[in-house]
Amino acid sequence: MPGNTTHYRIGEAARLSGVSAANIRYYEKEGLLTPGGRGDNSYRLYGGADVHRLRFIRLCRAMDMSLDEVRTLLELDLSAKADCDAARETLDSHLEHVRTRLQELQALEQDLLALRERCDGSGDHCRIIEALHARADAQALPGAVRAPATKRHV
Repeated sequence: MPGNTTHYRIGEAARLSGVSAANIRYYEKEGLLTPGGRGDNSYRLYGGADVHRLRFIRLCRAMDMSLDEVRTLLELDLSAKADCDAARETLDSHLEHVRTRLQELQALEQDLLALRERCDGSGDHCRIIEALHARADAQALPGAVRAPATKRHV
């Protein structure tokens, strides 16, 4: 982690971390980041450790981790055995989510492939659009069976 005393305004911290200024503000609001203070001109100031923290958050988010999972990992100590166990548990939970999501995406792929097979472009109308309209109508019917809502992780 950088330990220098250089301070950056939000735009520079965004550039150095790869996190947009809007997301930096959001992470502050969510309690994932606390700026080092404000300059004489009232601009937010961030140090090297803040930029590192933002990179850490960006990395975790790129791995599709929820804000709660990121928060948990940020609160852990690198050298505490109990924290290592907590990090593993957090990752195991996230892995389970990813595996579930992969299964959902594979089912979606099969559904899309089946839809694609309905139309080769040679008919007088598109059977893909026809099938999509039929599905939309089926959802509007009272008592229609609906697929359970997919829980979004992020």
